[in-house]
Amino acid sequence: MEAFARFGPGRAAAAAARSSSPLTRVTRLVQPQIDEVEQRIIKQAAAFDPAIEGYVAYAIGGRGKRLRPLVALLAGGATGAINSKHVDLAVIVELIHIATLLHDDVMDEAERRRAQPTVNARWGNSLSVLLGDCLFAHALTLSTHFENSEIGRAIARTASEICSGEMIQTQRRFDLKLGVEDYLRIVKMKTGSLFAAAAELGALISDADPTELEILKNFGLGVGTAYQIYDDCLDIAGDETATGKTLGTDLRKGKFTLPILFFLRAASEFDREHCASLILDGRCDEVAELLKNRSGNGALDESIAAGTNLIGQAQNAIEPLASNAHGCALVALGDALREMFEQLRV
Repeated sequence: MEAFARFGPGRAAAAAARSSSPLTRVTRLVQPQIDEVEQRIIKQAAAFDPAIEGYVAYAIGGRGKRLRPLVALLAGGATGAINSKHVDLAVIVELIHIATLLHDDVMDEAERRRAQPTVNARWGNSLSVLLGDCLFAHALTLSTHFENSEIGRAIARTASEICSGEMIQTQRRFDLKLGVEDYLRIVKMKTGSLFAAAAELGALISDADPTELEILKNFGLGVGTAYQIYDDCLDIAGDETATGKTLGTDLRKGKFTLPILFFLRAASEFDREHCASLILDGRCDEVAELLKNRSGNGALDESIAAGTNLIGQAQNAIEPLASNAHGCALVALGDALREMFEQLRV
């Protein structure tokens, strides 16, 4: 971690950095490239027919965490020099992510995302689904511009895996037989795979060797899976005002995420039946309280521990590449996500 500390600012700026969000501190290393990604994403609206350009601009206009672009850029820097192709990749993975959010919001009937009304809340489900399809197609089109055709093929495979994961999760709604391993498989497909692709392809653009590619791919998969666990915990323990998005949708839609699965696995037969009846009756606030209650079986705390353990494993695996500032920043990204997990403890 010493290399990460060396690129830091002076004392006054360091004090400000400590008071900023965990992710902001990590992003600072590649802030110029992230700013370029942001501008490039905004400009993508002009690539669409004028009749739908306004919808595209609205969908991509709300600035998110940009975690996937961050991973792509840091992986590129950890294995070489960041160049314009890394920025191209970062734009593509974020467009794919935005497309998935449009579809998620339809399925969850979410009303707010990034502190503004969702596309489906403003213009309906049909338009939102089609807009997500347009962004998927646009991202795949952009991926064909790389000279290395394997990059485009890998992005297409990842998009397919994401959609497959979402379909399996939808298929298993309200399924009391869903196990923790089933859940982890779904999460790796629908979220971990895009993080894995961002890390692996960022390194591929830097001409990394096969060992480095595998290390970074596994790092991305682990961090991405952990981040989805965090998001699932946030859905239960978060605050809508602070997050700027609709929460509690997983339980309402019968998505059994890690906290509910840990609770059901440890609960008595009576408690399992009681919890299931609460979910089926739509009494999701009561279920959330059960999951957060430490006097119960501590399902939320157990889920937080599982997520932080995944982060630790990913950090350990990437140690061989943490020899420069960007590699150490990837390790620091894990630390930042761990801080975010800890903020969920009640």
